[in-house]
Amino acid sequence: MRDLEVQRQVAAPVIYRDVRLDTGFRLDLVVAGRVPVEIKAVERLLPVHDAQLRTYMKRSGFRLGFLINYIVPLVKDGIKRTILSR
Repeated sequence: MRDLEVQRQVAAPVIYRDVRLDTGFRLDLVVAGRVPVEIKAVERLLPVHDAQLRTYMKRSGFRLGFLINYIVPLVKDGIKRTILSR
């Protein structure tokens, strides 16, 4: 509705020493080329879900990201914002 560009299943490489994995992981969504969104459909969010988003953000250089769980009565209650410090 706000005419923002949204990319789905964005492959991000992982580089460790001299080894490069072109599709080391995939971001569910990237909004406006700046905000990753990780989508879940689970009974409740666990620390591992937050750790997954934080890892993706660190590896991709994003500071702001969202974790959204759709298995809640109101979707707004399933949204968690994460900000990484510099």
